[in-house]
Amino acid sequence: MKIKKLARIKVENRLQATIDIGSHSCILLIAAFDDVPVEAAKPEDSAEVKSETEVPAENKEAAEIVASTESATPSTSENENNESTTPAAQATTSESQATPATRKILVPKLQKVEVCRLGEDIYEHGKITPERIQELVQIMTKFRMDLHALGADLKAVAMTEAMRKAENPDEVIEAVEKAVWVKPRVITGEEEGKLTYRSVKEWHGSGFVTIDIGGGSTELSNGETTFSIPVGALKMFKAMGPIPGPEYKKFIKETFKDLSFKGMTKKPIYLIGGTGTALAMVFLNKQVFDYKAIEGLEMSLSDLEAVTTRITNLSKELRAMLPGLENGRHEVIICGLFWLRSLLEKLRVNTFKISTAGLRFGLLYPPEKEPEPKPKAKRTFNFAKKTQPNEQEIPEQVGDNIKTAGDDK
Repeated sequence: MKIKKLARIKVENRLQATIDIGSHSCILLIAAFDDVPVEAAKPEDSAEVKSETEVPAENKEAAEIVASTESATPSTSENENNESTTPAAQATTSESQATPATRKILVPKLQKVEVCRLGEDIYEHGKITPERIQELVQIMTKFRMDLHALGADLKAVAMTEAMRKAENPDEVIEAVEKAVWVKPRVITGEEEGKLTYRSVKEWHGSGFVTIDIGGGSTELSNGETTFSIPVGALKMFKAMGPIPGPEYKKFIKETFKDLSFKGMTKKPIYLIGGTGTALAMVFLNKQVFDYKAIEGLEMSLSDLEAVTTRITNLSKELRAMLPGLENGRHEVIICGLFWLRSLLEKLRVNTFKISTAGLRFGLLYPPEKEPEPKPKAKRTFNFAKKTQPNEQEIPEQVGDNIKTAGDDK
């Protein structure tokens, strides 16, 4: 009796994960690429998809968010004036209606935030201290336990501004790799901005500018131009305290002195990062993170000013009780909001939208082809001397004969 050997088929794990290690906090994302109809509703109007498996909270200070979404490109209308169709065309139409086209959308299943404050060590010591490294390892160990509980594949671990400035990056990288079994990568500010823009583009299309305000840096991108500014909420807090004073005007003048925002002004704005999420939760008075309410939320400069004033007028203790301002966010939020207003004024816009996407999502998308540089137009010059009416043209040599103007007469 012959026994047939079954071929082993490698099945890609549906749940994929990334870790974003920033200057203020670390974020674990567990997500999956779901098939969504092309003509689906906008992300903020879509139905909520619950997490398939819940992970018990091991740290009460951790901000655990279980949220899901569906997103798609804007729908297109069909030609309603088509009066004559063949039976074959009608059959094709009915078949397409029965099986609508779909596309892959990255849907978050679990997001977990832990405060790490690596940026404080950079500001005070220029490197990450052993005590802070130990705290970071503990956070990474918790993340690894969540990954194993859900059976998710950790695809990437990215480190941003704090590690770009740290004097001892190798020491921190080695410690994190031992904790999560994946070697982290320190990415440039430009790459961080591009990945952030990509994450928003997949949900909302293009033609906008993203502002990602982190703890130690801020990235701006319009899809073609991307740059990073070494200014963040935590960095400002360490330099100016919880509420910026008169020195802020000089700080802004110096910061914007050599920056060019060409190609980014008067365009729709998407705000990314913890500052934006916290701002939305305070504005909406949401005690619990609600993706459907926050994603795509539009606010005006007057709304921003009202929230800033409200938070500023509270004591430190009461500020910490506002939604979204736990885990030390209440200390840096006002600096982040001051900085946001200055950026919006520089970009000459009166409204902006908030997105919960970000670097952690961009790390999971396949890389895009870099656009080819546009060839420079060649300038041509006409050095030919114009013939005057009373001048005879220069003879033209044709073979052995010489033709002059008037020979054909």
